[in-house]
Amino acid sequence: MIKPLNSNVLLKKEVIENVTNSGIILSTSESQEDNVGVVIAVGPGKVVDGKKVAMTVKENDKVIFDKYATTTIKYKDEEYLLIEESKILAVVE
Repeated sequence: MIKPLNSNVLLKKEVIENVTNSGIILSTSESQEDNVGVVIAVGPGKVVDGKKVAMTVKENDKVIFDKYATTTIKYKDEEYLLIEESKILAVVE
């Protein structure tokens, strides 16, 4: 598995189907939100002025991120995104 370093976060884009309120699937292909993902792994954090800064996100958090700040990684036929934690904009509860 990929283990992020410093304050980097490994994400998997969330797959969302196009379904109407009545349950009709609009297309057979899956669509993906451009900037919503699930945290797969987090790095240990970074050190600022000799003190370790803890990470604010954790595994399985659903997050909204800056889509232009990611690095795409393909690992074992799966696609992941690597992003600096400061580029994560919000946690969806």
